[in-house]
Amino acid sequence: MTKLRDEVMAANAAYTADFGDKGNLPMPPGRRFAVLTCMDARLDPARFAGLIEGDAHVIRNAGGRASDDAIRSLVISYKLLGTREWFVIHHTDCGMETFDNDTMAGLLTSSLETASVEADGWHDHGAGPGSVDGHFVQWLTISDREQAVVDDVRRIRSHPLVPGRIPIHGMIYDCGSGRLLEIPEADRAGAASA
Repeated sequence: MTKLRDEVMAANAAYTADFGDKGNLPMPPGRRFAVLTCMDARLDPARFAGLIEGDAHVIRNAGGRASDDAIRSLVISYKLLGTREWFVIHHTDCGMETFDNDTMAGLLTSSLETASVEADGWHDHGAGPGSVDGHFVQWLTISDREQAVVDDVRRIRSHPLVPGRIPIHGMIYDCGSGRLLEIPEADRAGAASA
């Protein structure tokens, strides 16, 4: 047992004390939309999008990228659970902007320990063993934030399993203000067809 585990279990006990009729929520999201966003702990989609339990599907990964698995989740969200609109939301100050594929692969080759970032970039302070397997992963890093949103919306829109009638919106969450900033080029790319 760890202190953190105990804190999580205590928080869960408090949560279940007022759980009420949430156990009766239907499986499909009530507001019929899905959000693909980053796993960054500073982002709270329930708050920035005005959600409560049962409203929407929230799919999270590093960078909020349209990976194969994210698209798989979106397709399930639509096909089996009836979502009708999707949002791709990246954010400012994203860690995925601080490295590239070669940097990540190199860090993993050195060791599997946690790396640190300093003024001159990422450094691995761990002692091996590492693994060369990081060279075979597409890490979906971000070099241009707005373009990454556009690229992700385009990738989803062009996927053969995604119906053209689903509007796909592209936005950036501003970590400094909490605002959602629309990306017009992404919205054009994600516009629904008739």
